[in-house]
Amino acid sequence: MAMEKSSSKYRTQFWYVAMASFLLWLVLLYLFSSSAKTVHNHERLFRQENVIDLPVENVPHNHESDEAPVVVSEDVSVDNSSLPVSVDISPDDQMSEDKKVVTDLVEELEKERVENEKKRVDSVITIGRSSRARRGHREPRKARSSGRLEAEKKKVRQKDDDESNVENSDENHQALDKEPNFFEPRKDVEPKKAQVDDNDDDLESKRGKELPNDLSSNDVEDDNTSEPEPKTQRKFSSNNNNTSEAKNRVISKRNQPKRVGKVMLRPRETRSNDPCKGKYVYMHEVPALFNEELLKNCWTLSRWTDMCELTSNFGLGPRLPNMEGVSGWYATNQFTLEVIFHNRMKQYKCLTKDSSLASAVYVPYYPGLDLMRFLWGPFPFMRDAAALDLMKWLRESPEWKRMDGRDHFMVAGRTTWDFMRTPENESDWGNRLMILPEVRNMTMLLIESSPWNYHGFAVPYPTYFHPSTYAEIIQWQMRMRRINRRYLFSFVGAPRPNLGDSIRTEIMDQCKASTRKCKLLECVSGSQKCYKPDQIMKFFLSSTFCLQPPGDSYTRRSTFDSILAGCIPVFFHPGSAYAQYIWHLPKDIAKYSVFIPEKNVKEGKVSIENVLSRIPRTKIFAMREQVIRLIPRLMYFNPSSKSEDTGRFEDAFDVAVEGVLERVEGLRKRIEEGKEEIFDFPEQYSWKYNVFGNVERHEWDPYFDRP
Repeated sequence: MAMEKSSSKYRTQFWYVAMASFLLWLVLLYLFSSSAKTVHNHERLFRQENVIDLPVENVPHNHESDEAPVVVSEDVSVDNSSLPVSVDISPDDQMSEDKKVVTDLVEELEKERVENEKKRVDSVITIGRSSRARRGHREPRKARSSGRLEAEKKKVRQKDDDESNVENSDENHQALDKEPNFFEPRKDVEPKKAQVDDNDDDLESKRGKELPNDLSSNDVEDDNTSEPEPKTQRKFSSNNNNTSEAKNRVISKRNQPKRVGKVMLRPRETRSNDPCKGKYVYMHEVPALFNEELLKNCWTLSRWTDMCELTSNFGLGPRLPNMEGVSGWYATNQFTLEVIFHNRMKQYKCLTKDSSLASAVYVPYYPGLDLMRFLWGPFPFMRDAAALDLMKWLRESPEWKRMDGRDHFMVAGRTTWDFMRTPENESDWGNRLMILPEVRNMTMLLIESSPWNYHGFAVPYPTYFHPSTYAEIIQWQMRMRRINRRYLFSFVGAPRPNLGDSIRTEIMDQCKASTRKCKLLECVSGSQKCYKPDQIMKFFLSSTFCLQPPGDSYTRRSTFDSILAGCIPVFFHPGSAYAQYIWHLPKDIAKYSVFIPEKNVKEGKVSIENVLSRIPRTKIFAMREQVIRLIPRLMYFNPSSKSEDTGRFEDAFDVAVEGVLERVEGLRKRIEEGKEEIFDFPEQYSWKYNVFGNVERHEWDPYFDRP
């Protein structure tokens, strides 16, 4: 009896273990499928197996068409977004499929070539014959009057001139055979003009033998007047004779010098009174993989934060109650800047769908959100996958080839250091977006830029205030002028004991020693006040000066939250603001801020309380007024609002776009002038050139000297 109970007990335990093992197997299978799907989503646009080789005949250039000339090489790629994700095809089926594709393509090109050649010849010969042809007879060519012949020749010359102008106009953005090199002088090949012989007999004898104007005789077969075979007869025999013939033509075409196209650097002119002249921006329609799908799968962006909630309301986050009687407050996360900027661009008054008008091109990619998914994951190579795919997509776009990407710009809601990982250190923090060759040609907007890079420019952190109307802005500014400030200075933050050059510990010690004049909010573990927008803003509203020392990097979001509260910022390093936000902050730093060298604080040579107490009250009022006036250009308006609702104010988005347009225009002028080097100063002095316009010796040099 006891043995039966023991046996029953073991059987029950066995089934429990079996069921648990089965459930564990199902969980592992699900996780494996999800990982494979994620990897596949990043690579599906540009799979190597989706690239096929098509042997195609040479096609002569056609002046009758407004389209770009057809030039086909063996390296023909297909838009992979329209191809199947995974296909299993046998070799025989694949060969028959390739034959069918090649057959259709060769037939279409052959038919188009003959028709265009026929139109080209008939346009010179048969002008004026239509009326006689309808009467059933045709007069000899020599019987025509010399006056009619002269008129025909003028029409032909005028037609060829018009076609040549259309071909080279700024409205036609034709894809080039190779990417242009802007550091070499341009050697454009102008098409030859068609000539009409005055001798009627010579013109008649040249029928069917005249070549296209902009191609050499090697581009055309010996017999251009032969009729094409019927489509039903264009079949591939078992020995693939036609395929071999097409391959030979491709090889012949490859051995010829490539036709050099004219690169259009300057956008197409508009009317003189156009309010958007020189301000048009074209926005790429990138695949949803690079933006929309990231928001749809927002639950994958962070392990610890609900990014679905923070990316709501156009990236502004959840709505907050009114503050100081003013509406327009949201719990905005700094990492959602790229989403806010994208939605603001959709409302940009000079946004155009015609890239030929655009002075700059915006790439709506969310690099910060994309990187966030894999920062702590086990697959570091995935951090670069989407960025590399996007660069390949951009290189193939005609807008990129216009200036080799130097008129493109992109936005990231993270610091530049998150995108500076070197290729040899794959396991290090971040990815290598900022060091990719394509991105180095672009203008990159980040919440913090590197002082030693050409292409990075800082834009303000998003704050909690996103007004929709002119009245909300004015109401908040008036409230900041009337508020009573109890404390002389304050500091919100945590110490950085692991950073040897940090001065936060010294600042916190001085603040604790000035209990009546300094207010300290120490963000230690377990403190929730540092993460509540209303608590932080009330803290800044009670202070005259707000201390902004560097933390993990040069800049802080607290800088813009304090300015929003009308608090005068105190900086200790020029890289915290002065060398960063060059488009948004005034050049005269003494008008809106106080600078105390961090070295003096670290060595105990200066008292922050004494420095701030010696500032005259009249100057404090003037500085606060300047800070309050800066508020609109340091925050981002609600993307759902219209430009006319905010009146004459410009927000951080407007200022950033204006800065990009000015930079691109400067690059365009240097390219047009034939400058061998676009930048005539060492890259390590980028911060100095951007701030002062030169690279001469300056007192801030020790702050930016690289070890």
